[in-house]
Amino acid sequence: MAFSAWLRRARSSSVVAFSTLRAPRDLHAPPKTAAGKVTVVSPGNGRRTVPLPWSSSLLPVAIAVSAASIAFQSQTQPSLCESSASGSNSRGMTVGGKDSTEFVVKGDLKEVSQELIAELKAILQDNLTTDYDERYFHGKPQNSFHKAVNIPDVVVFPRSEEDVSMIVKACDKYKVPIVPYGGATSIEGHTLAPNGGVCIDMSLMKRVKALHIEDMDVIVEPGIGWMELNEYLEPYGLFFPLDPGPGATIGGMCATRCSGSLAVSLKVVLPNGDVVKTASRARKSAAGYDLTRLLIGSEGTLGVITEVTLRLQKIPQHSVVAMCNFPTIKDAADVAIAAMLSGIQVSRVELLDEVQVRAINLANGKSLPEVPTLMFEFVGTEAYAREQTQIVQKIASEHNGSDFTFAEEPEAKKELWKIRKEALWACFAMAPGYEAMISDVCVPLSHLAELISRSKKELDASKLLCTVVAHAGDGNFHTIIMFDPSKEDQRRTAERLNQFMVHTALSLDGTCTGEHGVGTGKMKYLEKELGIEALQTMKRIKTALDPNNIMNPGKLIPPHVCF
Repeated sequence: MAFSAWLRRARSSSVVAFSTLRAPRDLHAPPKTAAGKVTVVSPGNGRRTVPLPWSSSLLPVAIAVSAASIAFQSQTQPSLCESSASGSNSRGMTVGGKDSTEFVVKGDLKEVSQELIAELKAILQDNLTTDYDERYFHGKPQNSFHKAVNIPDVVVFPRSEEDVSMIVKACDKYKVPIVPYGGATSIEGHTLAPNGGVCIDMSLMKRVKALHIEDMDVIVEPGIGWMELNEYLEPYGLFFPLDPGPGATIGGMCATRCSGSLAVSLKVVLPNGDVVKTASRARKSAAGYDLTRLLIGSEGTLGVITEVTLRLQKIPQHSVVAMCNFPTIKDAADVAIAAMLSGIQVSRVELLDEVQVRAINLANGKSLPEVPTLMFEFVGTEAYAREQTQIVQKIASEHNGSDFTFAEEPEAKKELWKIRKEALWACFAMAPGYEAMISDVCVPLSHLAELISRSKKELDASKLLCTVVAHAGDGNFHTIIMFDPSKEDQRRTAERLNQFMVHTALSLDGTCTGEHGVGTGKMKYLEKELGIEALQTMKRIKTALDPNNIMNPGKLIPPHVCF
């Protein structure tokens, strides 16, 4: 048996143990055992002696030959791992590990060489900046409380896929971290640059490359916003049906797996600069690994998205927007569930609690009843949309619903949805100078009412301003917890409330994030939700594709995960 084959077999279940004597090339000498044998440490089976496939006298030679590509671990470190259990990884990160309570991401700032800067300037000409204000802006998410001790060393603005490929190749050559940057609407620290490095701002890549009306799909660059895209599509009677926050870009939505993103295929620049296309334009395919789904939700840790093919839908003939008030938030949640179970096709169901409605009234000078409120959208033919409205009105009346109103005129509908779209800004207006900690849990629909009721009890008992906003149709539940960033006790209270909702959702077979993604903020919950084996698999994929760990390091995969 060849040494490499034997070593692979040993590594699959064990780690070769070495003594503390230092050998040449900083390797450890094997412990003394019978000739042709070596001591092996296995997590499940302890220490044991196994035969080598050749004379032990050849082992030092074989180890020396293999030293360039294989890192042997001492018996005090029984796993192949870039990070320690304390939550610090090889780049100095100290946030996001299991049970972490840190929220400022620390990192090691390594000066970017002038050689790299010169190469980037040659690629980008004037589309590059080292201006401090620009770097600071890109290093601090706009609507997130997450922070990092460092900011990017340089911000680049590619105009083409070729630009991105050359940028990534240069960064990989110098082993400099890369942080892809889209609309900056993410809220879990995705765009932080704790180790400095290069921020790749995709805002100049926003073209619609091809529209296939009969196929109802469109090929776009990642920097285009979803609202811009829908303005482009409207004259053709098509639209992109997802509805995230204003300012979100298609590339960022794919990177954070925003409600699935409806992406058919992607083009992605991998960490070595290669460009890969994940699929054809066919709406279904069984050809090979599903690389599209692998890269969607990878949050810039596996590559930089440069092109997206999206499925579209026809603009409905008719739509109705309705609102209804309830005495309790549980009544509202129960109606949302009942409406979904009734079999009618509800396009959207949004829930706002009385605190959120109060914030909207104060921010916009409205006089809405300050009680839990549901908002619906029904689409289809005019007759069908009205029939749906009547069915849900009857369901609401059976659950203490009142003041059921609806709108069919475009401007009236837009005004009603504006209430929901401006929820976050209303909270900032209600608490000037405060920051927002936003939860994003999601549970099976049948558990939504329980999750909201239990969470609402904790929120109401807190002294902090807390509002509830839920995508009730799919079990996705947000709270906006406002806190004074200068008061540590308020931040810790906000974190406690956030953790309560996450752990409650996980106990109900839910998830810590329904659509916002992981970033740095949700890493600490992933082991409980997915299990260590799933995280180790992710780490193996990350290491295989990005051996120099340049792609958005310190995000998504908790630092304590080893393999």
